[in-house]
Amino acid sequence: MTAIERTALAVVWMLAAASAVFLMAPLVVTVAVSFGSSAVFTLPPPSWSTRWYERLWASRDLWPAVWTSLRIACLATALALVLGTLCAIAVVRGRFPGREALVTFLISPLMLPGLVVRIAMLQGFRAAGLRDVGLSLLIAHGVITLPYVVRTVVAALSLFDFTLIDAARTLGLSYPAAVLRVLVPNLAPAFLTSGLFAFLASMDNYPISIFFTDAWTKTLPIQMLQYVEERPDPTVAAISTLLILLAVAVLILGDRLVGLRRLAEV
Repeated sequence: MTAIERTALAVVWMLAAASAVFLMAPLVVTVAVSFGSSAVFTLPPPSWSTRWYERLWASRDLWPAVWTSLRIACLATALALVLGTLCAIAVVRGRFPGREALVTFLISPLMLPGLVVRIAMLQGFRAAGLRDVGLSLLIAHGVITLPYVVRTVVAALSLFDFTLIDAARTLGLSYPAAVLRVLVPNLAPAFLTSGLFAFLASMDNYPISIFFTDAWTKTLPIQMLQYVEERPDPTVAAISTLLILLAVAVLILGDRLVGLRRLAEV
C-alpha cells in the first residue's frame, strides 16, 4: 500500500468516525440527561438518579399511549406484511403492463411529502364516513408501513428461483404446502427486515398520527409532545431512552434470528 493510499484510507476512517460521533451524540446526550437528577435539561447532570423513570412508572397517561402505539404498530405491521407480500408476488410473477408503475404507486407514501399523504388520507376517510379513531389509525399506519414490505419483498422475490416450488410439487407437496415449506423460509430475512422497519416506523410516527388521534386515544409520540408542552423536564428524555432500547432490542432480535449480515443484504 502506497503512502497516498494509506493517507486516503486514514481520511476515510476519520470521516466515518466523525459521522458516527455526529449521529450518536444526540442519543448519548438523551440517555445521560434521562439519568440526571436536575429538573431541567442539564449536561453534565449535578448527580445521577432514576427519578424520571420512577415518574414514568407511576404515570397514568403514559401507559395507555404505549399500549395504543404497540397495538397499532403490531396490527399495522401484520397488515402490511400480508398485503405487501401479496402485492410483491403479483408484481414479480405477474405479466401485465404497468408493473413498474404499480410498484412506484405502492411505495409512493415514502416519496411524497408527509403533509400531502396525511391530508389526502384525512379527506378520504372523511368522504368514506370513517370516524372510528382506532380503525383510522390502523389504516393510516398500514399505508405508511406498506412500502417497507413491498420494496423489501420485491427485491427478495426477484432473487428467488421459483422452479424450487415446482420441484417441491413433483415430490408430492401441494402448491400451498410448497409455498409454505420452500418460499416462506427463503423469504424469512425479507419478512423480518421489512417487519422490523415497519414496526419501528409505526411506533415512531407522529405526522400521520396527529391527524387521527383525539383526546381519548393518543399514541406515544403524541403523548410525548404533550409532555414537552406541559412539563418540559427530562421525562421525555427517559421515554426517548426506552425507545432507543426498543430499537436496540429489535436489532438484537434480528441478529439472533437471521443475522445482521443477512438483514443488510436483503
